[in-house]
Amino acid sequence: MRWAALGGAASLLLAGCAFQHESPATARFTDGGVEVTISVSQSRLKAIYRPIRPGFHIYSLDLPSGGVQGLGVPTRIGVRGGLRATGIATADRPVRSLALPSLGVELPVYPDGPVTISLPIRRTGRAADVVVSYGACSSGTCLAPVTDHVTRVALQ
Repeated sequence: MRWAALGGAASLLLAGCAFQHESPATARFTDGGVEVTISVSQSRLKAIYRPIRPGFHIYSLDLPSGGVQGLGVPTRIGVRGGLRATGIATADRPVRSLALPSLGVELPVYPDGPVTISLPIRRTGRAADVVVSYGACSSGTCLAPVTDHVTRVALQ
């Protein structure tokens, strides 16, 4: 009898630990030549932007709304519903300047390949919408921009 009680207590303890360290909620979509993987932990939302074709990059969070002289689509990430942003978005890659001499502009972009954007958040409900905008380009080609793409994420 004593072992059964201990086993039950151990099960409750382990279940409590699993609840505290639950795995992040995730969602994925592909649009505009970029695969976007979204994961939401207890205090952080991460979105990995992975251009499908080699040699492509996405524009920086630093790009102003409306671009530079109308060029470029700024990367944006926002939340609504069961999530609230508690800080500003940051990237895991450095921003580099892409010079377009024929147009007389320089655009802030991330290096070619994937970039992870993180946003500190607070959970306020059981489901949320993640809203992203971005544009992917290579040195000679730009793909269709994605503006205000909404992805529903079920929070556990």
